[in-house]
Parts: sequence; structure tokens; C-alpha cells
Amino acid sequence: METTDLTPAERRVRAAFPLGEGVDFREGDDEDPAQGASWGPERTLRAEVLRELLLDGPVREGRIAGLKVWGARITGVLDLMYGTVEHPVRLRGCHFDEVPNLYGATIPALVLTDSVLPGLTAGALHVGGVLRMTGCRVTGPVRLAGARISGALFADQARLGRLDQLCEEAVLQLNHAEFGTDVWAVGLVAHGEVRLQGSTVGGQVNLDDAVLQNPGGTALDAETLSVGTDLRGMRLRTHGRFNLRGARIPHQLNLAYSRLSHPEGPALRASSSVIGELWLREAAPIEGAVNLRRAQVELLHVPPEVWPERVRTDGLSYRILSPHLPAEQRLPLLEREVGGFLPHPYEQLTTAYRTVGDEAAARTVRLARMRRHRRTLPPYARLWGWLQDAAVGYGFRPMRAAGWLLLLLCTGTLAFALHRPPALKPGEAPEFNPLVYALDLLLPIIDFGQEGAFAPRGWYQWLSYLLIAAGWVLATTVAAGVTRSLNRQ
Repeated sequence: METTDLTPAERRVRAAFPLGEGVDFREGDDEDPAQGASWGPERTLRAEVLRELLLDGPVREGRIAGLKVWGARITGVLDLMYGTVEHPVRLRGCHFDEVPNLYGATIPALVLTDSVLPGLTAGALHVGGVLRMTGCRVTGPVRLAGARISGALFADQARLGRLDQLCEEAVLQLNHAEFGTDVWAVGLVAHGEVRLQGSTVGGQVNLDDAVLQNPGGTALDAETLSVGTDLRGMRLRTHGRFNLRGARIPHQLNLAYSRLSHPEGPALRASSSVIGELWLREAAPIEGAVNLRRAQVELLHVPPEVWPERVRTDGLSYRILSPHLPAEQRLPLLEREVGGFLPHPYEQLTTAYRTVGDEAAARTVRLARMRRHRRTLPPYARLWGWLQDAAVGYGFRPMRAAGWLLLLLCTGTLAFALHRPPALKPGEAPEFNPLVYALDLLLPIIDFGQEGAFAPRGWYQWLSYLLIAAGWVLATTVAAGVTRSLNRQ
């Protein structure tokens, strides 16, 4: 394109390009690019002129050429499809009338900070440095599927989609993209789905203070996402499914102070994921369900009040629970398991308490497991389970057996004191002692010489049989409990 065909604004940009200098069309630092449709020809640039500059623009020896513009209105489609651009592109605070097409393009660096766009088509884009969309307002979808960004993507404070009309496709498409360092989206507001499915991020994904709105659908689809360090979402607000199925997050998934809502289904889905630490400290109660089936977590920091009424934790493995709380505060969660009683969540909670050396809490969980399992049994088995529970707490409350022994000892002592059994050999029998006689019946192995010297009759004979049988069961239960205590010490 000849220089004579350019407008004064375009000639300024062409003159600055080979020098790498910037052209600022703004009338003030606080002007709003959303009003760019009303900007006149004195600050309007045709997309075809910019395309020609980027692909075949003049260069000057000893200078680094580059496109650097503030506050321009760009008309037409900036079409760089499959093009190779050797110069950095910086279009800050600009207003695009039409959707740029950068599909398959190669660019050293792309900066669109504070610009307003109707959308962005940039699938398979290759950026050698960073892609900056800080503060951008994009009403249509941002298509970056399969992109390769050697540096970071900055989408902090960006506004994507429209509040009054949800986009039919994802407003931010980063699926199967590769990022050398971070995806920085602090304060991002997205009215529609954000997609990170199958993406690889060398550093962290930061969604602190972000708002992701897609009611009835998926707010964030990060299935099989792989990050190098953390996924942060402190003070994150979601309305829609937060999907991390199969994700790999070696350090922290930090959702402290967040608010997750998807009443129609799972508000948080991280099944089959591998996470170093999952933090929901001081988060609002989750609205919807939580699915952590088959997930692997090293540290799980989720206060009881954060869990929703519906959870799926079958196959979830964790080593440490934080904060450390009594088992009675953790057990109600296991009652909320979708699908009814499952043994694995109880066994996993037992293991977590044993890991920190809280054997009392571990026994409480195992006792709760037996009681919960009892409700699934037929009536006759439930009755037997109830008797086991009442007597010795299924073996996890051995000191309860000592109480039963004391009660039976008192009962036997009183009964035989009121009705003394006759001696087998009156001339050789020792003096009868009802307390020692009842004790001789109750305690197996130990012989005080009373049991073999006297023979009760009638109902008292049946009472002696009961004391002998109960003594074997209860005494061995107490011995087992004492043995466990000595082994732990």
C-alpha cells in the first residue's frame, strides 16, 4: 500500500513502526475504549494497513521494529491467519470493530491490554513471549484452543462475555493449550464457560477474586488440566460446575474464602485428580454436590461446615486432615454419601486419625462404621449387632465390658447371698463367700476354690451358667483392650 493511500493517523503509525516507537491517540488517561465506535478518522486505523506493516513493514538497521499503539479504533478484520510476524504487537486501549483472526499465527509477543473486542479467534496461535489481555473487555468468545504461549497469559481484570446474554460457546477457550509459565487471571469476570480442558501450564493458574458465571452449566472446565505448581482461587465466586476431573496439581488447590454454587449438580468435581493440598479454609458452604471419587490428596483442609449435603468420596485417599477435629465432628459427612453406606470413607478417615496418632478418634470412626453397616442388615442381624454394641461397643469399647462384669458380680453376689448353694462335700467344703463365689464363676482360668465346692440348683444353677459364659466373653474383651493399650505404648 502506497504512503499516499494512508490517512494521517496511519502515516504516524507507519513512521513509528521501524523505530519501535509508540503512537498514543488518547485524549486522556481515563477515557473508555468502549466508546471507540464514536472515535473519528484522526484516530482510526484500518486493519489491512496494520496487517501489511506486521507482515512486510519497513525496518531500520540498528532499531527493533514493532507495532505500539494506544487508543486507536481499528476497523475491518485484522487477519493474520497462519502468518509469521517477526515484531511484537502492542495494541493497548484500542477498540476493534470486528473479531481479529490470528489462527495459526506466530508472534513474538501480543499485548491487548485494556482493549475492547467483539471476540478473538486465535486457535493454534504461537506466541514466543507473553500474551497480555489485562483489563480487556471481550463480548464474544476468546478462542485460544491449542495455542502455545512460551511465556504467560495475563487475563487479570478482564471482562468476558455479556451479563445479559450468555454465549453459546465457551467465552474463554484455552483447551489443549500450552503455557510456559502462568495463567494469570486475578479478578477475571466471565459470563459463560471458561475452558482449560487438557491444558498444560508450567507454573500456576491464578483465579484469585475471579467471578465465573454460567448458571446451570459449567463455569470452569479444567478436566485433565496439568499445572506445574498451584491452582489458586482465593475468594473465587462460581455459579456453575467447577470441573477438575483428572487434573494434576502437585502443590495447592487453594479455594480459601471461595463461594462455589451449582445447585443443579456437582459444584466441585475433582474425581480421579491428584492434588498436593486441597484448601477450602473459611469458604462459604458449598451449594450443590462435591465429587472427589478416586482422588488422591496429600492434605485435605475442609472444615465440616463447608461440605454440602451431597458428597461422593468413595475411593478418595488423603493422608492428613486439617484442622484436627474430634471424630464426632467429621462423622456426619460420611452420612451424606450419595449411594448410601460405603466402607471406604470410614476406613480412610480411620487411617487419617491413626496417621496423627489419635487412636481414640480412630476407634470412634470404626465403631460408627459398624453401626452404620448395621442399618443395612436384616432384622435378626441388626438385633445381634445391637447386643454387641450395647455390651462392648463391637469390641472398640472394652471398658464397657468391665462395667458389665461389675454389674454381674453384684447380681451374683446378692443372689447367692440370699440363697446359699449346698456344698458338694459338706465336711470338706470351705466357708462359703458369695462375693468370691460369684467372682470365681465370672473369671475364667482363675480358681478361688469356691466354684468346685458348691453346686447351685434350679434357677440358681442357670444363673451360674450365665455368669460363666458372660465371664469368658467379657473378660477376654477387657484383656484384648488392655493388650491394645500396651501395644500402642
